[in-house]
Amino acid sequence: MTNRSLPSRRAFLYSNCYIYQHIHSENSPLRSFKKFALCTALLAGFLSTAQASETIPATDRDDAASKKKQAHAEKAAKQEQITVTGHLDQARGRIFPRLGAVSYGIDQRQIQATPQGQNASFSQIMLRMPGVVQDSYGEVHVRGEHGGLTYRVNGVLLPEGLNGFGQELDTRIIQSVDLLTGTLPAQFGFRTAGIVDVHTKTGSTLKSNQLSLYGGSYNTFAPSLQLGGSKGRFEYFTTFSFNRNTIGIENPTASFRATHDLTQQGKGFGYFSWRLDDNNRISLLTSASYADFELPNTTGLQPVYQLEGTSWNDPSVQSRFLNDSQTEQNYYAVVSYQHSAEKLNLQLSPYFRYGRIDYTPDPVRDLVFQGVAEHEVNDFTTGGAQFDLSYDVAPDHTIRAGLLGQYTSERLDTNSLVFPVDSEGNQTATTPLRLIDNTGNWSAEAGAYIQDEYRINRKLTFNYGLRYDRFASSFGNEGQLSPRANMVWKPFRSTTLHIGYSRYFAPPSPQYVYPSTLAHFAGTTNAAANLTDTATKVETSNYVDAGILQHITPDLQITVDAYSKWAHNLTDLGQFGRAVILAPFSYRRGHVYGAEFGSAWRHGPWSVFGNFSYVKTAARDINSAEYQFAPEELAYIRLHAIQLDHQGEYTASAGTSYSSKHHLAYVDFLYGYGLRSGFANLDKQPQYAIFNIGYQYTLTHVPLGRDLKIRADVVNLFDKRYQLRDGSGVGIYQAQYGQRRGTYFSLVSDF
Repeated sequence: MTNRSLPSRRAFLYSNCYIYQHIHSENSPLRSFKKFALCTALLAGFLSTAQASETIPATDRDDAASKKKQAHAEKAAKQEQITVTGHLDQARGRIFPRLGAVSYGIDQRQIQATPQGQNASFSQIMLRMPGVVQDSYGEVHVRGEHGGLTYRVNGVLLPEGLNGFGQELDTRIIQSVDLLTGTLPAQFGFRTAGIVDVHTKTGSTLKSNQLSLYGGSYNTFAPSLQLGGSKGRFEYFTTFSFNRNTIGIENPTASFRATHDLTQQGKGFGYFSWRLDDNNRISLLTSASYADFELPNTTGLQPVYQLEGTSWNDPSVQSRFLNDSQTEQNYYAVVSYQHSAEKLNLQLSPYFRYGRIDYTPDPVRDLVFQGVAEHEVNDFTTGGAQFDLSYDVAPDHTIRAGLLGQYTSERLDTNSLVFPVDSEGNQTATTPLRLIDNTGNWSAEAGAYIQDEYRINRKLTFNYGLRYDRFASSFGNEGQLSPRANMVWKPFRSTTLHIGYSRYFAPPSPQYVYPSTLAHFAGTTNAAANLTDTATKVETSNYVDAGILQHITPDLQITVDAYSKWAHNLTDLGQFGRAVILAPFSYRRGHVYGAEFGSAWRHGPWSVFGNFSYVKTAARDINSAEYQFAPEELAYIRLHAIQLDHQGEYTASAGTSYSSKHHLAYVDFLYGYGLRSGFANLDKQPQYAIFNIGYQYTLTHVPLGRDLKIRADVVNLFDKRYQLRDGSGVGIYQAQYGQRRGTYFSLVSDF
């Protein structure tokens, strides 16, 4: 992973992570690092032996020379196309520069050295970046924010989806990924916790097609296929994958295997590009994902409600037999036209997205154990367009400007079985009532920006701009003019400093629940905690960031970065029912601040990375969606600043890997401490430290295809039992534990 305020001097520094800094406290993970050091030493000893014994027969050298000549001929035949494609890719980069934002990157080599490699979930890749906190449902939090991430693929914005837990971005499509955070330039708006900038594999960069078979613990079976190529002006890259396992959602208990946790997921992705001429290109991004999840159960719960025709003594009326499930679908398509000239570069991208979450309850057991059996269907449709350009008006000035507009339609349909209750909440009848409620929301977002990259001299660059955003919806209407500015100073070739300020405008997702819905469920087991129902407003904030990047040697770099954010109407997300749909609410005031420190070293086949981050949050007075909270909790938070539930106060990751033509081996480590729990988030979840290890051997010159890769991964090597959530906290519904030990194997054929 790389922290890049300006381009790095050496390409190998692109894959950069950060070393953990020991904190002297009773919760210090020092023991964990002793284990990590031991694993690293064993890895080094093994690979030294492997490297010493690796020799190449003379016949293999002759074959290699012949293939090398053939490769040179193929390269010469495609050189013109690659050059033009690279020119257009660089032009797109000039439209979307980083301009003083903090940037961390992971490349293919680092992805391969991540546990499970290309079969890892996208969130696991993100966790190897500084400032990223692990949470349940595969969520990650960047710099103390709950959500708020913008995803870009090949420079094109992806429309925001609903807050479920299916991860539609497939690690297999990634050539490299950058996380941009801090004081973002004016071109980035709305979701500003971070920009996840994905560069996909393409037909011109793909070395070969690939067929993969992957499986192991928890009944995991995950085949996948990658196809790509180029012909003349056309290139394409596609992936298809299927994943079936019995650990789809985190286990609510500490047991090794969850009860009722099967998932089946299918994903497809396509990138197609047609080069009109040397300066113009049209491309299409398209993706489809479909996922079924069983919701895991907690055994041994006692029945609470009486249901007519059902006895608590019936052997089938047990919590371990609950049969709730959820289906998630996501589809999007983005068409882009790109033009590149000597001084002018522009890109126009219309896009469309559809998503659907369908939660199906167990109509009998849900009523007995929680008094509500609610079928929910939440779907949304988004359409919009993005236009960006850059123009070199002078040798030391580059002007960038752009527009974005999108419209979202959201609908929530519920079909609920509930019991009537009295004023004290006691059940008054054993025959359930059926209540149907159908509501919808809409939102329109628009933004425009202009900014100037002023290169004062060779060492000093000043980036400044203005952005205006407007948010209109079925529940509110707001706008804001936001200044952005940062300075990048490079006093020496090995030193880069940056400091910046940004004003942000972050609208909520259109998921407002109307007072009529609350009234509909009054006097039932699905009644709200209270009837106060203020609509969630747009979060506005002031953000400052400063940091330094220092190259100690050509192989070693260190970085320090600090930030602070002051927010009004600070937005948070919570789960307020068994259906895993995260809904927004907000605090009147909030403050988030923290720091990141790290270093990275890469030399030849060896890589070592580590990172450490600290974040602190404070928020006061919940001022929207109040009906979801108990009156006593609302009263406490109105008078006291509390810490946010997703505050991962201390996080760290580290790893070492060895990568050669035939061998890949790694040791990997994750540490987390500080997620909140309890009444008003006054308690804290225990710390945890997880170790992972893996090895891959590559066979070359196989009879069928090119290379054959055989790989093994062990996740949670020491079988650590660790609890991410205990089911308490503001907006927390379910207890959840991290994955226990798992062993996985893969066979990958390049052809």
